[in-house]
Amino acid sequence: MDVVQFVVDRGREALWITLELSLPLLAVGLLVGLAVSLLQAVTQIQEQTLSFIPKILAVGATLFVLLPWLLTVVIEYTRGTIDRIAEAF
Repeated sequence: MDVVQFVVDRGREALWITLELSLPLLAVGLLVGLAVSLLQAVTQIQEQTLSFIPKILAVGATLFVLLPWLLTVVIEYTRGTIDRIAEAF
């Protein structure tokens, strides 16, 4: 296997894994932000800082729940990279 192709493949996979890992957290932040914005529009409370606390708590809770899965994906990627380095060289 060519070294350049190896690096490109692993880089592409790293970008895909980054997207895969960040998507649930971003989706939760988006949904909570949308719900808070809707609540603010209905109640006419226009406090800018009101949306940050629920988003932080929701993303933190999601991170806490998904942490075992997130770590498993990162560990599998790292092991795969180390194994492929050992095979290539």
